[in-house]
Amino acid sequence: MTERLRPAWPLMLFVVVSAVYVVVDAVAPGAFATLLKACIAASLLVWVLVASAGSPPRLLLAGLAFALLGDVLLNLPGTPAFLAGMGAFLVMQLCYIAGFLHLGAGAWLRAHPWAVAAWLALWLALNAAIGPMLGELRWPVTVYSLALVSMAACAVATGRRGIGIGGALFLVSDLLIALRVAGTEIPASGVVVMATYCAAQLLIATGWVLAARHRSPQASAAPTG
Repeated sequence: MTERLRPAWPLMLFVVVSAVYVVVDAVAPGAFATLLKACIAASLLVWVLVASAGSPPRLLLAGLAFALLGDVLLNLPGTPAFLAGMGAFLVMQLCYIAGFLHLGAGAWLRAHPWAVAAWLALWLALNAAIGPMLGELRWPVTVYSLALVSMAACAVATGRRGIGIGGALFLVSDLLIALRVAGTEIPASGVVVMATYCAAQLLIATGWVLAARHRSPQASAAPTG
């Protein structure tokens, strides 16, 4: 795996930047923290470009670019910036969904309608529980969460462990943000949100690049059972 994830320096940069951001944002949030947060997705973009031998997955690049934009916007104050950041991440989710379908998620989901029903039930339950507490943000969050849950479902349905875990962690991260917006205080939620978010992006990006690099009829088969 180490060999396949070369070059390692952008990934090391990603880890360092992510850790430093969590500390800086906790003790001195501001412009420097916003810059550091933008570097999280930027470092993954660099790794995808240099690790893909000239053929990077375009949907992954687009998704990371919108994640970078969303990270910057969500660090700005005010509801308009929050909605704009959510919109950027909505586009990212759509890019990831399209990419995961290309990796075989669609075939597996069509063959397992019970899984689609289970993910839909999860989306409905989350919105029923949290939605009433979100005020004017309820409907934007409802739309965004549909894309978020769909992305997680497609990530798991690719049958690739790293991508699947990454999609699930992304769901956890954004759920914690929704709870915070709804007024539910969770100890150390900021650290947990960023830790799960960074791990999610790392697992999705590396898993996607490896899948694209070594794809074959056997490797790209969706999960069975």
